[in-house]
Amino acid sequence: MNNLFAMRRANGDWFALDDRGRFRVPLFSSRLGGMLARVNHWGMRLFQPTPLDGAALEEMVPAGGVGETDFWLVDDPFTSLNRGRLVDRAQLSLHVRGSA
Repeated sequence: MNNLFAMRRANGDWFALDDRGRFRVPLFSSRLGGMLARVNHWGMRLFQPTPLDGAALEEMVPAGGVGETDFWLVDDPFTSLNRGRLVDRAQLSLHVRGSA
């Protein structure tokens, strides 16, 4: 994993799916992957791929909400956003710190 991208709206909102009361944040391995997914999934049209960094991760997952958010690496932007790999929160934190 090099840079990862999450989808963010101009007003600062992050794109997340409701997964039975939990938030699932789709991540993309490239800006292009995020843009292609946005074209294919109408709910993402107002969102732009934004590099995931430590500050963004803190915004998405406040200290008390660690257990309520999952991160999902989407391999193919043209498939369902339900198809992907769960990314461990600890691994993601290390990756974000390492790429800064």
